[in-house]
Amino acid sequence: MSSEHDQHEASIKPPSRLEMSRRQFLTYTLGGATAYMAAGAILPMVRFAVDPILQHKGEGTSVKVAEISKITNEPQEFTFELKQQDGWYLSNASLVAWIRKDEQGKIYALSPICKHLGCTVGWNSDKNYPNEYHCPCHGAHYDKEGKNLAVAPKPLDEYVVKEEQGWVYLGEIVPNTRVK
Repeated sequence: MSSEHDQHEASIKPPSRLEMSRRQFLTYTLGGATAYMAAGAILPMVRFAVDPILQHKGEGTSVKVAEISKITNEPQEFTFELKQQDGWYLSNASLVAWIRKDEQGKIYALSPICKHLGCTVGWNSDKNYPNEYHCPCHGAHYDKEGKNLAVAPKPLDEYVVKEEQGWVYLGEIVPNTRVK
């Protein structure tokens, strides 16, 4: 009797071919469609984040600012324009630099942006602080080389300076290396 029962169970076994159930088909189809839609939403965000890294960077832009013969030991304010591109928008930014020669005759340029809260400093603009850069907003002041003397936590930043064919060219703004 057990042999008949074994034979009966053997005849109930599913066929050897693997078939997909309706539930598995729907799971795979909906999962694939969801992954496809998620990739369509995520890939543009990834490209937006990674694209600036992949852009070719040039040597940097230097802007002709002043003739070397006009630079003295006293800081002078020079205004210049820089073409800048923000996304697809191209504009001209008007920038300012304080340029002077040091005791060795080397030319350097300081950014006029106060390191306290970003106001614009002026040279000899306050009679209480002669021969110093002074910030009118919160009273920060700096010496000729941009060293912070009061209020500001850091010295004034400086521009990368290049001298070519009798002209001073200014590049990017970097932290001040002249003062300790």
